[in-house]
Amino acid sequence: MENKKQRTRFKRFVKDISTHTPFTKMVLLLIVLWLLFSAGMYMLERDIEGASINSYGEALYWGVAAFSTAGIADKPISGTAQLIGGLWIVIGSVLFFGAIVATVTTYFMRPMQRPHKKIINTIEYNLEQLNDLTIDELDLLKETVDTLITHVEQLKRKRSITE
Repeated sequence: MENKKQRTRFKRFVKDISTHTPFTKMVLLLIVLWLLFSAGMYMLERDIEGASINSYGEALYWGVAAFSTAGIADKPISGTAQLIGGLWIVIGSVLFFGAIVATVTTYFMRPMQRPHKKIINTIEYNLEQLNDLTIDELDLLKETVDTLITHVEQLKRKRSITE
């Protein structure tokens, strides 16, 4: 039962990340640019003697090593390839780390921007825990829900009068 709850929460988390943060768009953009910059690097370096990039696979590896700041990317030989490589390192790093920072910031700031969604999510989570409550706790919950329903009805009446 607990595994199912964890899977449900994880699925909700993944859906929330993909729907409400820039993560998916940033990753897709990063992948497209990685493929393009790697292709450019391969085209520029493939016919140069002594170049370490002799296949598209090696160019793909170089692309990941370069933008991830791992420091293990070989230096391109030609001046144009060095320029392309430098651009990729800057753009790739900004996109990669920017995607992480933007996703984390957006994910944690979202409840502050939409408190009603946070309230609903909290209620949904707590409803999943009902089986663990005692009779006294269920009675208290019923009183609280009845009060909430009364309050909501009063708010609706007030809004319908003012509109």
